[in-house]
Amino acid sequence: MTKLTGFFVTGTDTEVGKTLVCGALILKLREHGKKVIGFKPVVAGTYQDASGHVLNEDLETLRIASQLAPGQFNLSPYVLDMPVAPHLAAASKGITLDLNIIMQALGDIQKKADCLVVEGAGGFLVPLNNHEDLGDLVQQIGLPVILVVGMKLGCINHALLTQEAIKARGLNIAAWVANSLANEMPLLQENIVTLQAKINAPFLGLIPPLPNALQKSHNSPYSIEALDFAAQYIQIEIN
Repeated sequence: MTKLTGFFVTGTDTEVGKTLVCGALILKLREHGKKVIGFKPVVAGTYQDASGHVLNEDLETLRIASQLAPGQFNLSPYVLDMPVAPHLAAASKGITLDLNIIMQALGDIQKKADCLVVEGAGGFLVPLNNHEDLGDLVQQIGLPVILVVGMKLGCINHALLTQEAIKARGLNIAAWVANSLANEMPLLQENIVTLQAKINAPFLGLIPPLPNALQKSHNSPYSIEALDFAAQYIQIEIN
């Protein structure tokens, strides 16, 4: 597989806004004339749409941001029904998540894009199987890592632990994004200042809470309007 161009997006936890940030990053990169496609190595949790199609909300968000038609391209080699840790969802189906299969799927989608935005599942060290985790995948693909910090009590510790784990793999955080969650964090700006001093990487911006009209409902992707809203708060330079 030829050298990949793009970003790997990880988070301080699950449900911290990785998908929202990935969609926004895809839009930002597309503004610069690049053909960008989102990819996720494994997803856990599906729903059925009105036509009975089995979908995943993260993949559908990446599809919307990437301007792909329904069903166009395989954006994840593993789509698991149960919304639990991926290796456990796979085990419940008698499946073992295989890093080689993920890399093959990544290579296939790479041929169709100028660059990729690869979204992790949960945090940086989420297991894929008994021997490998997402950190091993990041080491193999070699993309710059963008860290999404969900702004809530405990996020400083989570962010710094994640930074240490990334460094332990011989990698660095290329940039980080702060994402506001449903309840605004006390001393939000003070926490961001602390993180800026502690995370050795550029700060791309703070995404405020989505307006009520842009909030997504359960088992549905983010709208293009929600992704546009988030994108305006991310400042990224494209070479």
